[in-house]
Amino acid sequence: MLCLISLGLSDEKDISLKGLEVAKSCDFLFAEFYTTKLLTNKERLEKLVGKEIKILSRKYLEENFQEILDLAKNKKVGLLVGGDALIATTHSALIIEARKQGIETEIIHNASIISAVGETGLHIYKFGPCLTIPFPEKTKGKLPESVYEILKENKKRGLHTLCLLDVEEERIMKVNEALEILLKIEEEKKEGVISLKDEIIVFAKVGSKKPLIAYGRMEEIIKRNFEETPATIIFPGKLHFTEKEFLEFFRIEKT
Repeated sequence: MLCLISLGLSDEKDISLKGLEVAKSCDFLFAEFYTTKLLTNKERLEKLVGKEIKILSRKYLEENFQEILDLAKNKKVGLLVGGDALIATTHSALIIEARKQGIETEIIHNASIISAVGETGLHIYKFGPCLTIPFPEKTKGKLPESVYEILKENKKRGLHTLCLLDVEEERIMKVNEALEILLKIEEEKKEGVISLKDEIIVFAKVGSKKPLIAYGRMEEIIKRNFEETPATIIFPGKLHFTEKEFLEFFRIEKT
């Protein structure tokens, strides 16, 4: 049996009672921390669950997952995943392959960035397709124009755009780094989709006691030195008056 156990957004305390129960019942436990960075580590999780946990790299999970599936054919195998397990397509692919091979699966859900953005005051149903801004080396130096097109289409429809920032196992994309990539695309495309005058939102430390929410013009946001922590950027679409009222609590002062 293969169990995907979602850990939530902040630290090991976010795991659900059901998730903890299932984790404790597994014969083998694995974890990956590259799709969602958490404020926890292997040792703290092992202490909570009472079992040894093996950390998997991105390359291993994407290229050698058959070893995990072979174990799951006769044993109960758990994979601990930050956020909600099925937000990342890597885990969906794992579930598909398990079911093709006749392996029983169980999915334990938890909070994800997709639902947590409601803390900014924006209405969830007004979000269009989200996007991920990749590190330049992943696109071989080429600007990710597909990102720009998603943002353009959402803006045209008056929808909010959630921008996820790329993460690696030892590296997190910074907010100003992501904004500079978007501005370079605008400079090349010249379609007026993105401007330094745009009011945007930075949402970081999601799920912690003190989440970071900053609202203001891009020209002010880009100057800020946000902590090196997993963050998202939101380009608001057409705002409802209640959304406007909520966002004013997070407006930053001009520097």
